[in-house]
Amino acid sequence: MVYPQQFISLLSFPTAIVHIDCDAFFASVEQAIHPEYKGKPVVTGAERGIIAAASYEAKALGVKRGIHLSEARRICPSLIVMPTDYETCSLFSKRMFDIMRRFTPEVEEYSIDEGFADLKGLRRLYRKPYEAIARDMKDTIDRELGITVSIGLSLSKGLAKLCSKFRKPNGFTAVRGYHIHILLERTPLQGIWGIGANSAALLTKHGVKNALDYAHLEEPFVRKLLGKLGVEIWNELNGRSVYPVDPAEKQTYQTITKFKTFSPTVRDPGVLKAFLLRNIESACIKVRRYHLAASKVYITLRTQTFKHLSIGTELNRASASPLELARIADRLFELIFKPDEYRATGVVLSDLIPDDQIQMGLFESPLEIARIEKMSAVIDETNRKYGKHTIHLASTLAAGCQHAGKRGKVTQRKVDLFPGETARQRLQYPRVFMPEL
Repeated sequence: MVYPQQFISLLSFPTAIVHIDCDAFFASVEQAIHPEYKGKPVVTGAERGIIAAASYEAKALGVKRGIHLSEARRICPSLIVMPTDYETCSLFSKRMFDIMRRFTPEVEEYSIDEGFADLKGLRRLYRKPYEAIARDMKDTIDRELGITVSIGLSLSKGLAKLCSKFRKPNGFTAVRGYHIHILLERTPLQGIWGIGANSAALLTKHGVKNALDYAHLEEPFVRKLLGKLGVEIWNELNGRSVYPVDPAEKQTYQTITKFKTFSPTVRDPGVLKAFLLRNIESACIKVRRYHLAASKVYITLRTQTFKHLSIGTELNRASASPLELARIADRLFELIFKPDEYRATGVVLSDLIPDDQIQMGLFESPLEIARIEKMSAVIDETNRKYGKHTIHLASTLAAGCQHAGKRGKVTQRKVDLFPGETARQRLQYPRVFMPEL
């Protein structure tokens, strides 16, 4: 028997938010472009030697993300191991969001493999309930992309995200307002979007056992315990949408991060520095695309044993030029480098400001700065026309060469090109590889 005080809402769908979550996205894309892999255990991460993503067939056999390939092959000798194809996956992601926008213009790209959509008011247009509209969206994605997604439909983002996880993979869960209490009663505290291990432990100490208990707390108590964020989560669970679907593309950034993991590992400081400076170049491309400039620079070197060596500095003048930032990164590299086996480099550009707000130092040469800016503009235009890193720093040549070894495997899309494509310029189309008969 359900007591009245357990109900979260007596309404059906005062709002209707959909959350779409791709099932084992990177592995599923490989199965989509290689039809012979359907129903077989597939993993990605060959280029790193560590499992980056695993299909549900592989997960069922005990292969988990993050384990070494040698261990994965011991668990499943028939495992199909592929390099991570970020290029093709990004194309699948774009097409998925394009399909969602056929149904509603209010679509938020939350990450490469998940997003939200606002369906409120569309019942009149499509002459069908929200559940049917969401199912049509799911079926269209499944049919046109050849991958499966799990869909959640409810009154808020937080609830929709709980719903999409409820029946993974290839699931559909719709929870109306007067059924929210049923979903929350079956949801553990750490299953709530935004509640981590420490917050869950704190709530447990106060007798809160699940999401329903959390939703039934008084607001002042939630605010005292978990602050503003805790209240926002509490409102979302109670069906009051606090986080609206935001269809706008991101217009600016506070920080920009670029990391590169490579395999086999690197011991040569010259090669390692080349990878680091390539990170600088990639970060600067994005910074200039948004007309920003960095005031602080941080670099990180990650060893084979996952030890991190990091250092940063504040700039006298904000900059978006790889020529200037590379010199700074070079000096920082010399301060922290120690002989070892390295598996990754990273760069963080922070305290970003609009590039029209850069203030020059008293003794800096305006002509030299203008020359660098003009040169950067020409490089950007050339790279847009002929492909990323067509023009690059000479000090990154070692990173541009194929750093190949027994695991230095590249994706098939980079090898099997369409007519007219080059290594730097490819059509924005995924390629399906049919098995030979």
